[in-house]
Amino acid sequence: MLLKDAKIGQTCVVENISLPPQMERRLEALGMTKQTPLTILNRKGKGILIIKLRGTRLALGFNITKNIQVR
Repeated sequence: MLLKDAKIGQTCVVENISLPPQMERRLEALGMTKQTPLTILNRKGKGILIIKLRGTRLALGFNITKNIQVR
């Protein structure tokens, strides 16, 4: 499943990140690596999510959430 399809309150585990290398490294620096659990806190429009990742809240746009595979 893609991160953009996750529901509010759902906890997911990151399986794969398919973004440009620079953006992928930035997310890794923020703590989003493979096998990292994250929780969906809120949705803002089409594919825009607010997530909780390692105790930090992050807002991710549609172009990012459509390229992150979770289970």
